[in-house]
Amino acid sequence: MNRTILHADMDAFYAAVEAREDPAIAGQPVVVGADPHGGRGRGVVAACNYEARKFGIHSAMPISEAYRRCPNAVYLPPRMRLYAEVSERIMGILEEYTELVEKLSIDEAFLDVTASTRLFGDGVTIARSIKKQIWEQERLTVSVGVAPNKFLAKLASDLEKPDGLVIVESGGERQFLDPLPVERLWGVGEKTAGRLHALGIKTIGDVAATKPDLLDRHLGHAHASHLHKLANGEDDRPVEPGREQKQIGRETTFMTDTDDREFVRRTLLALTEEVTARLRRRHLAAKTVTVKLRLAPFETHTKQRTLDAPVFTTDSIYPVACELLAAADPGDRPIRLVGVSASGLHDQPPERQLGLFGESAQDDNAERVADVIDEISERFGHDALKRAKLVRRREEEER
Repeated sequence: MNRTILHADMDAFYAAVEAREDPAIAGQPVVVGADPHGGRGRGVVAACNYEARKFGIHSAMPISEAYRRCPNAVYLPPRMRLYAEVSERIMGILEEYTELVEKLSIDEAFLDVTASTRLFGDGVTIARSIKKQIWEQERLTVSVGVAPNKFLAKLASDLEKPDGLVIVESGGERQFLDPLPVERLWGVGEKTAGRLHALGIKTIGDVAATKPDLLDRHLGHAHASHLHKLANGEDDRPVEPGREQKQIGRETTFMTDTDDREFVRRTLLALTEEVTARLRRRHLAAKTVTVKLRLAPFETHTKQRTLDAPVFTTDSIYPVACELLAAADPGDRPIRLVGVSASGLHDQPPERQLGLFGESAQDDNAERVADVIDEISERFGHDALKRAKLVRRREEEER
């Protein structure tokens, strides 16, 4: 089966976060790194924005050289705790679409969304949703490549930065790759590029068209075989999640700020349905519920509660979420965003003996309802069955 792989790469991440935190420096060259000390600094550039790159500044450049090239840039020390907090929220957004997220660094990750397309749409639709969500929630841009494998997705994400979206269709690998310079291949550094250029090989298409034995003689068999496969768009490495998921959440930003608290509660119900469905798909239950509320213009409140036992149904989580929403909402301003997340994740408990009376029976009934919803959604799509309150919400949205 063809895979759908995304590579999401934040644009000039450290510098973009700094510009978001201080709008006064937006549009100016920004360099994050060591103190230049008037051109006598001894450290290096950790990151810089695209305005700084116009002066030839890049990561790992001596800070003294960056200062020589652009003494009027804004030079800032790194704030790693801040970047890590923002990164954690961004990775949480990616994990809303698939559990197969391979974090490469603080600002980039692979996603395998092959199994997610039935729920969220095709790879391009998911990529656009991710870009929109990261912008609305963090005011940051991300470039995304969509392709049948990791190599192509990563290459695609880098071609139209910043805020890019590049798609490589299955079957169009060679058309995408052939015109690109050989330096775009993983494993082609300055030395290897020199050898290839001496053979008249300038593009990836040239590599694909070259007989493997010729490449073997000049590069060695292992290296030549690796490059030849990449040049033909072949890469069968899986996306490998490298960390245990800490929470499952969903949030939404309203098209216009709203004073309608009942509409907000129905939206929270829809988000809770999505979160609990994802918990059950992964056979997880949660002990902690968190509600996030953003008021106009950009003030964020969060409230959290830890429960006595892990839960995984809407009927267990939504009432708690409503109480947290009420506690977070001062009631005097329009609401811009609402979200709910489940954390303190555990494996779902084994099936209990069905109860006859009281709370146990209610829990059993809620779990049976959840099972029916999941089964119908699996067979007919996630919109096939909805609670009556959510049908009313959809009608309001469409008016």
